[in-house]
Amino acid sequence: MDEVSKLPSTIPIFPLSNFIIFPNTTVPLNIFEPRYIQMIDDSMKSHRMIGMVQPKKSGKLKRPDLYGVGCIGKITSFNETDDGRYLIIINGVSRFSIDREIETDKLYRSCIVNYQKYKEDLDNKTEKFTLKDLDKIFKDLKSLFEKKGFMVDWSNLKKQDFSETLNTLSMASPFSLEEKQVLLETKDLITRKLRLEEILKTYTFDEFSNKTIQ
Repeated sequence: MDEVSKLPSTIPIFPLSNFIIFPNTTVPLNIFEPRYIQMIDDSMKSHRMIGMVQPKKSGKLKRPDLYGVGCIGKITSFNETDDGRYLIIINGVSRFSIDREIETDKLYRSCIVNYQKYKEDLDNKTEKFTLKDLDKIFKDLKSLFEKKGFMVDWSNLKKQDFSETLNTLSMASPFSLEEKQVLLETKDLITRKLRLEEILKTYTFDEFSNKTIQ
């Protein structure tokens, strides 16, 4: 049995704007809405997995359209607070494409998904890059983060390997949801690096243009 076939084909969906995860990244989530409390309860009783997907700006307010690609994550830590919130940690497993949404009697949404387009996410292969390849991205991102008043522990980031650092930067950077979706859907690290550089170039160009106009 291959690794893809071990993943659930029907999964609960957590739509979260401007939020993406990649395989082998870890993120904390604070769950408090009743529909997502129910989602976590159900997930903990089965495969402990949820699909993170960005909602589009179209559709209904409480049921927006979804982007076609997300990432499934496994709940690796679960704690309940005194006021009934769930504090969980999820670890990214694999990206997926949405085949279709299904109707259920649950408060949360569910979709049938497939992992074939991103099956390499489960290979655990390492691509040969060094953090030197990220020097320009670090330089441009530092400038962008400083302008937006964001604080980042850059030294800690540089302790990670290339893929971890690139994916963390893609997730944490102050980009639009459309730009983050572009990064999420890239097939491999080198393409993601190029897309990240292209996005950063537009921000650098905008800053230059604004200064020129003034």
